[in-house]
Amino acid sequence: MKAIKIFSDVPDNMIEVPNALFTELLPVIDHLGELKVTLYAIWYLGSQVTEPRFLRYTEMLKDERLMAGFGDSYGIQKMALSDALQRAINRGTLLCASGGNESYYFPRSTAGKAAFEGLAAGEWDPEQMEPFPVKLQPERPNIYALYEQNIGPLTPILSETLQEAEKNYPLEWIEDAIRIAVVKNVRTWRYVEAILRSWKEKGRDGTDRKTTEENRKRDSEGKFGDYVNR
Repeated sequence: MKAIKIFSDVPDNMIEVPNALFTELLPVIDHLGELKVTLYAIWYLGSQVTEPRFLRYTEMLKDERLMAGFGDSYGIQKMALSDALQRAINRGTLLCASGGNESYYFPRSTAGKAAFEGLAAGEWDPEQMEPFPVKLQPERPNIYALYEQNIGPLTPILSETLQEAEKNYPLEWIEDAIRIAVVKNVRTWRYVEAILRSWKEKGRDGTDRKTTEENRKRDSEGKFGDYVNR
């Protein structure tokens, strides 16, 4: 069995979990699906930054990684999700309100109850609020881990350089630039930074991800030649 790393070395990637999950819920919960939606709700609601905090049923259906844990076909997944949510409602973990073709789920907390009751009283309309775009994604390494895993050991000066790069470029760009450096076997930050500067100044195109020897030759003779032929 492949080991799965769940504990992050980056504090920002951690979420708060209620003590009651361990003291009250885990000793009595006996259904895997219910446990999954409960943990998902804790993660999702904890990721939201504005009030009221709630989940939309249709947004859960769109989360492919969540749904993949409920079966092999969409029909089975949908039934399993609905069953798991109903179990969480019956246990009193979540509150549910329906309106139109949508169902809304709230945490059974002081703020959650207030939002639930306010919705029932017509004091606010969830459809006037933008959906919260959160989906389960594999954890991505930070820029320091990317560098150490693919380029080499960090030094204090390099740490400051990477911190500055993180402010100037999207992490996806940095990941792609490091990947190109690895494929071309030019494992230096100077080369990675040259790629990033070029993308920022001239934009990116479909050739950025190519990794053939032809591209390596082109780069060695072109704008990145000084870094390739070091």
